Amino acid sequence: MGAGGRETSEVRLEGVGENNIMQLKKLNAVLFPVSYDNKYYSDTLVSAHFSKLAYYNDNCVGAIACKLENKEGGGARVYIMTLGVLAPYRGLGIGTKLLTHVLDLCAKQKIGEIYLHVHTNNEDAINFYKKFGFDITETIPNYYTKITPHDCYVVTKYISHTT
Repeated sequence: MGAGGRETSEVRLEGVGENNIMQLKKLNAVLFPVSYDNKYYSDTLVSAHFSKLAYYNDNCVGAIACKLENKEGGGARVYIMTLGVLAPYRGLGIGTKLLTHVLDLCAKQKIGEIYLHVHTNNEDAINFYKKFGFDITETIPNYYTKITPHDCYVVTKYISHTT
């Protein structure tokens, strides 16, 4: 065990299902300044293999919720609806473990695009995704209605698959 006894080996990921969807609802209420509707949670359950809860020493401390989408002209892409870790547990590699799970799954399933929306003021999130090869590909004015500024970035990673 590392200094301070805090290692990502103490982190386990668990799929999101009917039995633990309330954990995701509780996390989202704490982590995000917006509330999510039933469509968000049904989309999460439909794409459950991409969505995970993160447990640190058996406490639910983070989650990633994704939606698999069909692209125009064929193929699929993954939309990260939310990725968050409770503040006391940030910096322990939990967000990295959650995102890596989704990136690995995209590689295995030969999904070439993964994207999300990020509030333009959220520099921590923007820097986090840039470390994984995501780029800002678009700015959408007035995307958010309840937080200011109202703008967001579309942050995208294109994954090339060699055959």
